[in-house]
Amino acid sequence: MTEVLFYHLQNISLESVLPPLLEKSLERGWRVVVQSTSEELTESLDAYLWTYRDDSFLPHATWRAGDAQDQPIVLAIEEGNPNGASVRFLIDNAALPTDCDGYERMVVVFDGDDGDALAAARGAWTDCKSRGFEVTYWQADERGRWQRRE
Repeated sequence: MTEVLFYHLQNISLESVLPPLLEKSLERGWRVVVQSTSEELTESLDAYLWTYRDDSFLPHATWRAGDAQDQPIVLAIEEGNPNGASVRFLIDNAALPTDCDGYERMVVVFDGDDGDALAAARGAWTDCKSRGFEVTYWQADERGRWQRRE
């Protein structure tokens, strides 16, 4: 069964949240697709993931790369699973893909200060619950640590 995690961003940027979540995915041996709705955001993340820390980088490619199937992380703006990922991150209000049940885990990261993002996340939550997926909601505490909320 697909597990869907909803990460509610408030007073914290996607750029500070996404790399650690991707690192944890790689540590667990998971292949990942990160889906956005914007080519500009995808290009920006592509550059950022190479340089976000001085002592590390996240190996990845965009969906256009000729070797995308060999990459542990693929950044995309459309449906599809070019690298056989078991985890899919949805950012930038990306819609649930038609093949949701083909993933072990889906991670919906949304900006709680954006009304459209909040509405999209609520719609995705309802959709996931109706499909019988296991859903959880996460929010950062005052120290920036993720806490599961009910």
